Amino acid sequence: MRGSMQSYRKVSVESDLSVASPHRIIQMLFAGALERLAQAKCAIEQGNIAQRGLFMGKAIGIVSGLNSSLNMDAEGDVAINLTRLYDYMLRRMSDANINNDAQAIDEVVAILKAIKEGWDAIPIDKHNISSHTEEAR
Repeated sequence: MRGSMQSYRKVSVESDLSVASPHRIIQMLFAGALERLAQAKCAIEQGNIAQRGLFMGKAIGIVSGLNSSLNMDAEGDVAINLTRLYDYMLRRMSDANINNDAQAIDEVVAILKAIKEGWDAIPIDKHNISSHTEEAR
């Protein structure tokens, strides 16, 4: 039963990704990172080191992907500040994983939620505007 639920979720996510805007994909990445961090914290509380490592690894991968997706040339100070935050979060997640530190996870979750809230507040009519679109205007 568990395998079929995981298969269903995977197909559902893949289906969502196939029609999602770039803005929506970033929202999904934020949600995925937050979910993995919650799962990692739960694993710490349960003393499940293997699960903690698995979920922390997934969260680190997502935040690394968000960081590498920044356009440092076009997005200026915003990208520089975000990459600094992502780098900091990556260090704290590594600390959390190495030291079994649930408080470090809470710190990362708070930062990630703040960034996500800003991203979610972008008006719908601005979701498809890129730096290239702005330059053409």
